[in-house]
Formats: sequence, C-alpha cells, structure tokens
Amino acid sequence: MSKKIRNSEGATVSAQHSQFVLANSLGFVGGNAGSRHYLSVSVIAEEKGLMQRDDWHSSSRVPEQIAEPRALGRYAAERALARLRSRKIATCQAPVLFEAPVAIGLIGHFISGVNGGNLYRKTSFLADSLGKQAFSPLVRIEERPLERQGMASGAFDEEGVATRERSIVRDGVVEGYFLGSYSARKLGMQSTGSAGGHHNLLVAPGKKDFRGMLREMGRGLLVTELLGQGVNMVTGDYSRGAAGYWVEGGEIQYPVEEITIAGNLKDMFRGIASIGADTIVRSGRSCGSILVERMTIAGS
Repeated sequence: MSKKIRNSEGATVSAQHSQFVLANSLGFVGGNAGSRHYLSVSVIAEEKGLMQRDDWHSSSRVPEQIAEPRALGRYAAERALARLRSRKIATCQAPVLFEAPVAIGLIGHFISGVNGGNLYRKTSFLADSLGKQAFSPLVRIEERPLERQGMASGAFDEEGVATRERSIVRDGVVEGYFLGSYSARKLGMQSTGSAGGHHNLLVAPGKKDFRGMLREMGRGLLVTELLGQGVNMVTGDYSRGAAGYWVEGGEIQYPVEEITIAGNLKDMFRGIASIGADTIVRSGRSCGSILVERMTIAGS
C-alpha cells in the first residue's frame, strides 16, 4: 500500500445478538431473535501536507458475509488516495451521479416524504402523492419485510401489526405510504405495519454496472460524499455540500471538493435517468448508483 497512507481515524468491529419480545394490551405477543455483525475502517492519506480521508464498512446478519478485513481496509485506503489533489470547479449545470451509498440517502428523503407523521401534519413535499407520479417511470421500490437474513426484516411492526410484501413505487408512481396506527387514523387510512420505521426496501436495479453508469453520464459530477443538512422537507428544496470526482468522456478525470449541489427533490426524482446494478445494502435499504439528469453545481 502507498506510503501516502499516514494515519487512521480508527476501526470498529462489533457483534450483537438480541432477543426481542413485544406484548400489548390487545393480547398480542410475539418475538424474534436477531444478530448483527459490523466492520468499518477510516483512513487518512497525506501528500505535501494536504490530507484526505475516506472510509468503508460492511455489515450483515451472519459473520460469513462480512467483507474480508484486509480487502475492506485496502479499499478504504484506495478511496482516500484517490481524493488527493482535489480541486474546485466552476459553477455550472450538469448531470450528477450519486454513488450507491449516497443514493441510499437520496431514497431516504423520499421515505421521510411519505412517512405518516409528516403527511398528516402537511410538512412534506410529497403530501397527497399516493397514486401520483413522483419519480421517473423507470423507478420501482418494493418493501420486503420477510426477507431471510434481511437487515430490516420483521413479521410485525412495533405495534404488533403484521407486515407484508408490497409495492411502494411502481413505474414512478407512489403506491404506498409508511403508516403506523396513529398516523393512519389521522389520514383516514389503514396501518401499513410501519410503526417504528420501514422494513427491507429494494430499489430495482438497472442493467449497467458502475463504469456503465459513468459512460452513460458522459460529462458531469460523481458525488461520493455529502455534507450538511440543507434539505427542506416541506418544499423539497435541496442544497448540500459535496465532494467527489469530475467526469469527462465517461471516465473519472480528477477529484473535486468544496462544492455545493442544488435542486428540488421533486425535479431530482422525476429527473432520474438511470439506476445502476452496483447495488449495496445500508440500513435495510438496497440501492445502486442513481443518475440525475441535471443539477446546479456551485463551485468557484
């Protein structure tokens, strides 16, 4: 490994085993055993007094599916090295490719938008979106709560309501909200078994791998890290600090930092041009990289 890897922000190894039991006054009693294994590392690269950091992690219900520690550390180091000599870019409008871990966060904004609490309070940019087009027609999202060894599997929610497989988004149209019993009553609807949060969500992947997604974008920004909390869930206005790589001719040219990407989540969702086959799982959400047709990139 390169001598430019000078330090580390540390590594974390954890193994958890639990037994969950729920009983309520309606006579429901249920429970399940669970396990979670986790490995992460963050490293620092330095060149001519300038430093960059990056990290990677692996988690699973079973230890055999955790990434090999040396391979995980090597990958984190390669990511940190690739960020050296980062530069600013001029303000422009261009396509933006969200790397899979960052794309999962983008889907997280949709989940918040169709969460029952935000919906009945009218504090969501996706209020009254059921049955309406919210995404590009190529987007499909499914909830699979009974998936074997899934990170967010469960036969019932925190109120004892049974879960079931269902379509959340089909052909870009919203087909499901995330409702507990209270928010469902406030909306005049039925609980979706979502008290305590969603279960395993799958964003249907496309056919292109990561390199194929870069080639499809051609020229634009690859985002690998987002900073700040500049998202207005009432209006959908989106403005985040970002870092990543500038792409020309479908190939990464150089790392960039100290930039801001901006748009509106409604336009971003409808402007999804492609979803990658480079699927990863984070926090019970499975998603590949996401290409958004056009955003404002604020630089120097």
